Amino acid sequence: MLRFTVVAAACAASSASIMPQFSSWRQDSSSLLAFSPSSALLLPQSRLSSTCSFVKPSSPPTARCRGMRFVRPGSLRMSGGEMNMKPINVKPSKHDLETGRDPTRVKVFDTTLRDGEQSPGCSMTSDEKMQVAKQLARMGVDVIEAGFPIASNDDFLAVKQIADVVGNYENPPIICGLARATEGDIRRCADAVKGARFPRIHTFIATSDIHMEHKLRKSREEVLKITKQMVTLAKSLVDDVEFSAEDALRSDRAFLAQVFSVAIKAGATTINVPDTVGFTTPTEFKETIEYLRKHTEGIEDVTISVHGHDDLGMAVANFLGAIEGGARQVEVTVNGIGERAGNAAMEEVVMALHVRKSYYNPMFGRPADSNDALTNIVLKEIHRSSRLVTSLTGMMVQPNKAIVGANAFAHESGIHQDGMLKNKLTYEIIDASTIGLDNSDGIVLGKHSGRAAFKARLADLGIVLNEDETNKAFIRFKDLADKKKEITNADLESIVNDEAQDLAANRFKVMHVQVTCGISMVPTATVTLRDEKDDLELTDASTGTGPVDAAFQAVNRLCGIQGGGQANAADVKLMEYSVSSVTAGIDALGEVTVRLQDPRSGRVFLGRAADTDVVVASCVAYVNALNRLILQRSDLAPKLHPQLSVAGKAI
Repeated sequence: MLRFTVVAAACAASSASIMPQFSSWRQDSSSLLAFSPSSALLLPQSRLSSTCSFVKPSSPPTARCRGMRFVRPGSLRMSGGEMNMKPINVKPSKHDLETGRDPTRVKVFDTTLRDGEQSPGCSMTSDEKMQVAKQLARMGVDVIEAGFPIASNDDFLAVKQIADVVGNYENPPIICGLARATEGDIRRCADAVKGARFPRIHTFIATSDIHMEHKLRKSREEVLKITKQMVTLAKSLVDDVEFSAEDALRSDRAFLAQVFSVAIKAGATTINVPDTVGFTTPTEFKETIEYLRKHTEGIEDVTISVHGHDDLGMAVANFLGAIEGGARQVEVTVNGIGERAGNAAMEEVVMALHVRKSYYNPMFGRPADSNDALTNIVLKEIHRSSRLVTSLTGMMVQPNKAIVGANAFAHESGIHQDGMLKNKLTYEIIDASTIGLDNSDGIVLGKHSGRAAFKARLADLGIVLNEDETNKAFIRFKDLADKKKEITNADLESIVNDEAQDLAANRFKVMHVQVTCGISMVPTATVTLRDEKDDLELTDASTGTGPVDAAFQAVNRLCGIQGGGQANAADVKLMEYSVSSVTAGIDALGEVTVRLQDPRSGRVFLGRAADTDVVVASCVAYVNALNRLILQRSDLAPKLHPQLSVAGKAI
C-alpha cells in the first residue's frame, strides 16, 4: 500500500468525477479520505504513515477542492521498498461497467470446469458442465473458465454451449477458455468463447528453467518471442486476454517480470501468477507479487491474478498472502477439487475475506468497519454449489473440511455445546445460514404435495428445470415420498442432480434388482437390464462376496464384461465404491458413487445414483459408470448374454 498519499478532508464530488459510482461501491462523504491520482485509490487517513514527508513541489498543486490537495507522485519522498511499487489497477473494465460490479473487489475466477475437472474420475458430460456453469453464474463468480477447447471436440462443444447460454445471461460472467501459446489452440479457443457477451482467451507458456529446458526445450529468448506473438494473436481475436506464466513461483523473478512486460505490451489485460506445483509459501507469494509490481512494465494497467495448488496444504493461505501483495483476481475451484492435492478452495478464500473483512478492508482503501463486500459472490449459494459439484463429480467432501464439510457447524464437546446454547459466537465465527445452510431445512414436502408445490419449492431453491426435466424429477419425488416420510431440501437437490445426469449416452438401463443374503447364506443377486441399442431386456443372476458384489457380477455377465473386481480387470476395474447418506434417519436417501477404470487407457469413469435402497442405488451407479466407459471404448462392444439374445428378441 502506498504510504505517501496526501492527507486531506473529504471531497466526494471530486473523487466522484474521477471514479464512477457503482451499485455495489459506495463512499462515505463523512470519512476523512486521501486521494492519489496515480493510483485512483481512496485511502482512509488511518492507513497513512506518519513518517511520510513532503517536499515542496516545483509547481503549484494541480487541483484543490475543499481542503484536498493533489500532489504529484514525484514530489513525495517514500520509504523502503515501496519507492518503486506501482499502484494496483482499480480502473473498471467493460465487464465491471456493464454489470455494475465494484472495480476494487477481488475478482473470482472459477476453474472448476477446467482445472477441477482434471481430477482423476471427475470428468463431466456437457450437460453436467452446463448445470455447474449455471450455478456458478447464480453464485456471482466473475469469470468461468469453461474448459480447454483444443483438448477434444466434446470439450469444445461444452465451452461453446456455456458461452452461448450462460455467457448471455442478464448479468453474465466472463466466459473463458484455456489455450496453450500456439496458434491452433488460440484460434480454437476463440471459436469456442466468441458467443459470449464477454469472452476471454487464457493462454499460457512455462517460464521456469526446469520447464523450459525439459518440457518446452526452448530458450528464454524463444519464450519471450512466443509470448509476444501469441498474446498479439489472442488480442486480435478477443478484447480480453489473460496470460499465465506456468510454474511462475519457481521461475527467475527478473525473467518473470520480463515475460509479463512483453505480454502486457502485446495486449494482455490480466496477468496470472500460478503456483503450478503448490511449492510456495504465503510470504513468498506476497513478495513475488510486490516484486512484479516494482519491475513489470505496465502492470498498473492490468489485473494481477493468482493460481495455486494445495500440494503442501497452503493454497488458500498463499492466495491471501498474494492479495496482501496486490493480487486482485483469484483462480479457485468449488470444494478445492483439482489435479493432485487440488486447487485453492473458492469457499475458503471468499469466506476468509468476508469474515476477516475488518483486517482486509484497509488494503482496499476502505475503512476497517466497512460492510461492503470484497467479492461479488452470493454467499448463500456456496453450500448449494458445493453439493452440486459433489453430486456430479462424485468427489466427496471430507467431513471436517472448512466451510462446507458436514462437521463444519457441528459441536460435540460439552463445553462447546454449553457456550453455543448461550451465544453462538462463542464457538462459531460463521453462521451456517450465511452460506445457505439453513437449520429450517426440515420437512418441505410430502406425499400429498402436488406438482405446483413441487415446482415452487424448486424455484425457492434456485433450481431451474425445463418441463421434461421437471416431470422426471416429480415422478422421482412421488416415488420417494411413498417410501420416506420427511422430504428435505437436500433430498430434492439429490433427486434433481440424479435425474439431470446425461442419459443420452446410457445404453444399459437397470429394470429390476433383487438380492438375497444373510448369515450362512450365499449372497445372490438377480438383475434385469435393458439394452436400448439392441432392444433387449434380459435377466441373469450371480453370486458374490456380498449383495452389492453379486449385483455387479450379474451386470458383468449380462453385458459380457470381464472385470469388476481388483483381481479380474480385463475390461473393467472397480477403483472406488462409496455410499453416503443425504440426510439423517433410517429412511434417508443413500447416494452411491462408483469409479471404474479402463485398464487399457487408464481413464476413470464416474457413476452415481441415489435411492432409499443402497443396493439398487449401487447397481444403477455401476451401470451408469459402465455406460460412460463403453461410450469411450470404440473397441469394446458388449452385448447382453449372447446365448440369451435370441430368446430375448422372442420375448
